[in-house]
Amino acid sequence: MTDSAGTPPEPDPPAGASGPGTPAGDAPSGRPADGGSPTPRGGRGGRKRRRQGARRAGSGRAGSGTRPSAPAPARGSTPASGPASGPAPEHPRATGPAGSAAPVLPAPVPVRITHRTGFRPRGLRVVAFLGAVAVLAAAGAGWWLYKKLDENITTDSSAAAELERYERERPSSLVRDARNILLIGSDTRAGSGNAQYGRDKGTQRSDTTILLHLAARGRGVTAVSVPRDLMVRIPSCRKPDGSRTVPVFAQFNFAFEFGGTACTVRTLEKLTGIRVDHHVVIDFRGFKDMVNAVGGVRVCVTRPIDDPDAQVTLKPGARTLNGEQALGYVRARKSLGNGSDTERMDRQQQFLGALVNKVQSNGVLLNPARLYPVLDAATRSVTTDPGLDSLKDLYDLSRAMRSVPTEKVQFLTIPRRPYRNDPNRDELVQPRANSLFKRLRDDKPVVVVPGDGQHEPGGKEPAESSRRKRDASPSSTPTFTGTNAAVGACR
Repeated sequence: MTDSAGTPPEPDPPAGASGPGTPAGDAPSGRPADGGSPTPRGGRGGRKRRRQGARRAGSGRAGSGTRPSAPAPARGSTPASGPASGPAPEHPRATGPAGSAAPVLPAPVPVRITHRTGFRPRGLRVVAFLGAVAVLAAAGAGWWLYKKLDENITTDSSAAAELERYERERPSSLVRDARNILLIGSDTRAGSGNAQYGRDKGTQRSDTTILLHLAARGRGVTAVSVPRDLMVRIPSCRKPDGSRTVPVFAQFNFAFEFGGTACTVRTLEKLTGIRVDHHVVIDFRGFKDMVNAVGGVRVCVTRPIDDPDAQVTLKPGARTLNGEQALGYVRARKSLGNGSDTERMDRQQQFLGALVNKVQSNGVLLNPARLYPVLDAATRSVTTDPGLDSLKDLYDLSRAMRSVPTEKVQFLTIPRRPYRNDPNRDELVQPRANSLFKRLRDDKPVVVVPGDGQHEPGGKEPAESSRRKRDASPSSTPTFTGTNAAVGACR
């Protein structure tokens, strides 16, 4: 077939070939038909060169031997040729039927939409920054308070070293999770605030000694008071000046005067066969600070107290005692009854039960403003063995005790009676005392019942004989006179 001039048309070039006969924009490289290099969209020089190439491509007339331009794509469609990616090139003008240039609408240009998924309002960023600063400040303040409380605690390294020398003769722990802690109230007059209770003679005795047994798995807490006038065998102990005492049969509180905490621990272990895991010593000032820190303790004064030595005067009835009054209340002895430790230990146990109730109340434990003074007073006033000389150790101990219901926190005194050779001293009542010691060693429950006193009645053999038979029965559980922390001060 020939055109109107009789000249056969040139064959179509193969696909992908470029040359003068290739329609503008159909080359695989996306270059214009005139061979010009592509220019980024929006460039002024690129648009000018594309218009020039379009005029050259559309200047041929029918029959002039030049292949006409490819028809323009439909409006809104994408050209089939050219690279698959990138913006579509603008189409040149094409020749119309009479050789006139007909305008062709350009293909739509894709618009890139950026989604700002990470956008946050400026206000939120400011709030987040201030929150981070507040957290860091709180953490810094918390760390400072922790260090301060931790450094308050005094470590009794000398007692630990002395006990280590006698490790072979000390009893071993029979129950893994049970713990025994010896609490010692020192009557030293040394230190600020203690001189008013008497002249410091350079010696000190254990004014109050309590063996605190924490049962395994938090089953209960048993506090056993050891009478200061109980006659016991005190082993040879190392004195503060380095010399050693000789073994002696004397009242229990002499052990603290002879050899301090280590001598007291060894004396109690030989008496009971119970391993003492830790010890805590607290003096007069520390006791007063603890009571004041919790806001006072409410007790029931059963009879008038007027004791110049203890510096306390109290009327009967319910009373909330501050630190000074509480110290006199638990120390008063000479002006009450026969001057023995019987009533004093009863008052000490009742007071400790009321103190436990107060500390476990939400008003203290859940109020940081009140809890911190308690912790500060406790850590400043105690001397402990290396196993309890950190705030974490004391916190773990208090948490273990806090989980125990108050009705399972009980107090009692070692069964004793007036010493046969001196009625002003005490001796153990057997076999009841050994029965109590064995139950504590084996971590078995100790049943406590209310009573009016814990001196065993003298000269009543029938009652004691029946008690021995009851204790000897394998099916019976022995009971001991005492109280628990759930009993209110005054009802």
